[in-house]
Amino acid sequence: MAGLKYLSGFGNELSSEDPRCPGALPEGQNSPQVCPYGLYAEQLSGSAFTCPRPANKRSWFYRILPSVKHKPFTAVPSGNLTENWNEVEPDPNQLRWLPFTIPKSTEKKVDFVAGLHTVCGAGDAKSRNGIGIHMYTCNTSMNPWLRFDAHFQVDSVFFFFSHFLIVPQQGEILITTEFGKMMVEPNEICVIQQGMRFSVDVFGETRGYILEVYGAHFELPDLGPIGANGLANPRDFLCPVAWYEDRKVATGYTVINKYQGKLFACQQDFSPFNVVAWHGNYTPYKYNLKNFMVINCVAFDHADPSIFTVLTAKSTRPGVAIADFVIFPPRWGVADHTFRPPYYHRNCMSEFMGLIHGHYEAKEEGFQPGGASLHSMMTPHGPDAECFEKNSTAELKPERVAEGTMAFMFESSFSMAVTKWGLQTCQRLDKSYYQCWEPLRSHFNPNWKPSKP
Repeated sequence: MAGLKYLSGFGNELSSEDPRCPGALPEGQNSPQVCPYGLYAEQLSGSAFTCPRPANKRSWFYRILPSVKHKPFTAVPSGNLTENWNEVEPDPNQLRWLPFTIPKSTEKKVDFVAGLHTVCGAGDAKSRNGIGIHMYTCNTSMNPWLRFDAHFQVDSVFFFFSHFLIVPQQGEILITTEFGKMMVEPNEICVIQQGMRFSVDVFGETRGYILEVYGAHFELPDLGPIGANGLANPRDFLCPVAWYEDRKVATGYTVINKYQGKLFACQQDFSPFNVVAWHGNYTPYKYNLKNFMVINCVAFDHADPSIFTVLTAKSTRPGVAIADFVIFPPRWGVADHTFRPPYYHRNCMSEFMGLIHGHYEAKEEGFQPGGASLHSMMTPHGPDAECFEKNSTAELKPERVAEGTMAFMFESSFSMAVTKWGLQTCQRLDKSYYQCWEPLRSHFNPNWKPSKP
């Protein structure tokens, strides 16, 4: 949307007020007896009050009416959104999905919430320890003033008790939040943090991926010996500026709450997006993946993919993530005496991969934009036979890798279960995936001798 403005920085102390109401932020305090313009003060806490200062997250809203004013929540159908990790038997195989189907608008109107489908996950939302991986496939915008009745479809304003990292693959999405608006396009990501209310407008057939983390906040990874600069730079993260609507509708607004893995709905007669001003360090944000400063090997061998980490949600074990968001961006490949594609691998982490556009270097056929793959904990994976043969004999000269491509990975220390929708209902599971390794042949030569210098 033309004209949208943003504030720059990751985890910064920021403040914003809608220019229609200058001076809406109180001076010198958070909760005055009477707020400017007759607003209500409301705090949104993203961490415990007593967290150490570097980890303490909260923002203050100055809004026309507080969010506590609503009718009671009642349960609504959750569709294909689930946290039941025991629907089907475990499957340790390498899994790959063809591009997930987007419903045609001429056949059925499906909005962002109705179009959420859980593919896999692990852990427990009640203990706030775990993750879920979802696809969204939709064709119509959320309508925040639809009435809730017996024929209710899950449309409206959404919020949840976890963190959503959204990766658009097809179609831009306009996200309206209590903090303001963000336009997020393919090759960008956004994070909506726990408890933040938002709605999603789309502009045609739309598809993307979501990483949901139940407890830990996303952080920038530590840089270690890389130094002070590199990977995703904090100033490239963008937060919305304050925008409000003072609107009431007779039919009411529907607010959808994802709570302990289930969906609930309530009604209110005023817009949830009535925040005139805000300040704090707990905000939604977006990031353009083209701004990632790539680190890569410049001598020999293939570096581990952790050098491509954009964001991490840390566990309590040092160096072990609940989830990492990793990308495989365009870059130079210059390593000498090296098999340059990713190596064959068995990992103590689970690897869920998606493709935004282009062709992934290790599997140029079969792995398609809008599809996905899952290589579970200790499940072998690596380049297909064609990739191995080609790159074992290729002339090693400087070359561009992944040009015109953006693949990504949600990597987790959890052993993830695949849902019934992911294995069966979606009907997109590529059961021939294992065949890409079938042509691998032995090159073993017991009489091999090192070549003379």
